[in-house]
Amino acid sequence: MIDIVVLTGAGLSAESGLRTFRDSGGLWEDHAVEDVATPAAFRRNPDLVHRFYNERRRQARSAQPNAAHRALARLSRQPGVLVVTQNVDDLLDRAGAQGVIHMHGALNRGICAACGNRFAVTGDLATADPCPACGAAALRPDIVWFGEMPQQMELIMGALQTARTFAAIGTSGQVYPAAGFVEIANGSGADCVEINLDPHRSSPLFHRHIAGPATTTVPAWVDEVIGPAASGDR
Repeated sequence: MIDIVVLTGAGLSAESGLRTFRDSGGLWEDHAVEDVATPAAFRRNPDLVHRFYNERRRQARSAQPNAAHRALARLSRQPGVLVVTQNVDDLLDRAGAQGVIHMHGALNRGICAACGNRFAVTGDLATADPCPACGAAALRPDIVWFGEMPQQMELIMGALQTARTFAAIGTSGQVYPAAGFVEIANGSGADCVEINLDPHRSSPLFHRHIAGPATTTVPAWVDEVIGPAASGDR
């Protein structure tokens, strides 16, 4: 049974140098969402979409996990903990987090639109690249675009209904269905905590708000939940 569900957003990786979507320097600023993050955009201009995600993949590879990622990795190794991320980077995984659900997909994976094969991606993807399974030139980033269903929603929804604690970390609370997770968890009796740089627009469904940079607030919260880490585990 899941006791703790953690939802993370772009604010978790901001201190690792990855730009967030909804601040003034957000990643979408130079590209309209309709041009790079919808199935229609990919049908219209797959070369542009591949270039966009190839650049994001390179940026993510150059970034390093920060103290918040490492703290959540330590938490994830406890029984009854589920970590769900809206982020498409792999910084939680590289920090050692276990069982992370990438509900919006992952930059380091591709998927074949022809046969459904998912595969690891370490470099760039191009429109003409063949699928490693079926050979079709139908590859796309394994990213959940606007208008598509996030991944592993049945598992997430079940966990939210049994969790005793729900924590939302570094997320704007504006993108559904993730923005509705607190309502489900709160309605199921969970203690709901928001950890964010600026929680002034947060939902009143959270019982507690912790404001500040993720690299300081998240390790402190994890220490509170499961006890301080050993000196070599930070």
